[in-house]
Amino acid sequence: MDTQFIQFIFSAALIIFSCVHAQKTDEHEKFIDELYQTTLKNGATYDLLGQLCHKFPSRLSGSPGAAAAIEWTKTVMQQYGFDRVFLQDVMVPHWVRGAREQAAIISGRQRTELNVLALGRSVATPAGGITAEVVAVTSLAEVAEFGREKIAGKIVFYNRPFAQEFVNTFRGYVATVDQRSKGASTAAKLGAVAVVIRSVGTGDDDFPHTGSLHYAKDSARIPAAALSSHGADQLARRLLKTPNLRFFLKLHCQYLPDVKSHNVIGEITGSENPDQFIMLGGHIDAWDTGQGAHDDGAGTMQTISALRTLQQMGYKPKNTLRAVMFINEENGLRGGGKYAELAVQNKEKHLVAIESDAGGFTPRAFGIKGGDSSLAKIRTWLDYFPDNTITAIKAGHGGADINPLNRADGTPVVGFIPDSQRYFDYHHSPADIFSAINRRELELGTASLAALIYLVDQFGM
Repeated sequence: MDTQFIQFIFSAALIIFSCVHAQKTDEHEKFIDELYQTTLKNGATYDLLGQLCHKFPSRLSGSPGAAAAIEWTKTVMQQYGFDRVFLQDVMVPHWVRGAREQAAIISGRQRTELNVLALGRSVATPAGGITAEVVAVTSLAEVAEFGREKIAGKIVFYNRPFAQEFVNTFRGYVATVDQRSKGASTAAKLGAVAVVIRSVGTGDDDFPHTGSLHYAKDSARIPAAALSSHGADQLARRLLKTPNLRFFLKLHCQYLPDVKSHNVIGEITGSENPDQFIMLGGHIDAWDTGQGAHDDGAGTMQTISALRTLQQMGYKPKNTLRAVMFINEENGLRGGGKYAELAVQNKEKHLVAIESDAGGFTPRAFGIKGGDSSLAKIRTWLDYFPDNTITAIKAGHGGADINPLNRADGTPVVGFIPDSQRYFDYHHSPADIFSAINRRELELGTASLAALIYLVDQFGM
């Protein structure tokens, strides 16, 4: 065959391939561009979140608010015409905060009240409260250094500020949260009668931040609570002047029997692979202190709205799209565990599991936990996302509710990463209310999640 002819055929084939590739690329770019425009103009996430926050502000596992929110989200997805909507039974813990907590600095006849919240899972104080001297520490290690002689009979005050030096505030949270999760048991082993902590948050305000503690099996269970940053500052200043200062703490917490609750699941059936799932989720439970707007009302409503937007645009997925409202992320993780257990039991095939549980702020990145090939593939999609939205796709940890599935069967998991600078101003506090949500930021997150679902459905993992 003539060399010139071969070169001509090769060149022609290359041109045809380039044209087809460009056409396909333009098709996906056009769809995703339309997806963002539709979500920003007509997205329902913000309005849904407003309803959730105002109708069911207190949604801790086992509570009437959680039960009502579960039924409401089920109804919403049914009204949207999702192909299948069902409940997945989960037994959950039922911890109740009880009456308003009390905390006060006692100095002679002077009593200074401070804002305080019991830590999740804490036991109650005696009915009349606890009054004892305070010893301030900055770490778990310092408690051990002080020893029983200085700790026994005292209220231990963990006064370590949030680690502000990290650009990624979740790194700061991880570096600080051990005083909340392990502080009570560490102090109890040396005879402390209670602990209070400086709230694990970035804000400079008078809102205490709650969150779960974990009691060690080999220590007594003592009451534990969080002070706001302002309250912690005040206590620290007073201790400098009066080292033997006394402190009053009164908590009314109760452990009630476990109750049956549910994960809520909605599906849009795939046209080619109905038994393969692309899952997106968030957790419907929230602490009883604010309205759970950022944590994690935003994630659950983005989950429903991402599927709803694709549905409204007339998109017919190849694989089944599944929305999951997990229960009990905040104080037990039983919803995520049960979902993974049943997925393995039912031999379900998940292409990917995605979670939105980092607030309703401007989208920045996705973090993936899975094989190197999955990470490499998703990174090739970065250019599909508009400027000022998703700018990075990197190795990550997935999310608390979806990691059990990754551990159980190796499903790749992806965590949605919005801008984190303000998240821990609100996290687990009375400040986490609907008015803290920005509509455009929230809807941009919905669009970014819907775009990722679309790309996985089109190209696989």
